[in-house]
Amino acid sequence: MNGQTVRWKRIGASCGVFFLLGPPGVASARSWPTLRHGEWEITRTMENPGGGAPRVVTAKRCMTPAEDWDRQNAQLEKAGCAFSAVTRDASGYWFTATCKLMGTESTSKTTIVPEGDSAYTLTVTGTTGGRSTREVMKARRVGECAR
Repeated sequence: MNGQTVRWKRIGASCGVFFLLGPPGVASARSWPTLRHGEWEITRTMENPGGGAPRVVTAKRCMTPAEDWDRQNAQLEKAGCAFSAVTRDASGYWFTATCKLMGTESTSKTTIVPEGDSAYTLTVTGTTGGRSTREVMKARRVGECAR
């Protein structure tokens, strides 16, 4: 692996935590869709900026999505991200972000389309280090959290 590949993998890993958990809360939880607490299954599909097959990762997490998004806000701002206010329109919720992580700038638009209170699709499109990026997360509540 060359140095450029290692750097992109580090940036991807840093951003991956952000996108796996969902977008940060830029306002209080009441600005987000109402989604139930419980065990959530999240399937994340990341397009490869260099081409090739997309990477698909599935994870389960016990959470209330809006609360998790709000908790991430402070950490991501400290890491160098700035967020627009969350906007709600007929198609869902969206916001933009500008980040500088590990010396690389990125901009993105995140769109959240809730499906009732137990599922959502989150799409992130943007540019990182001059390369186009796109991720789609499909999340659904699969039940109560294990005790």
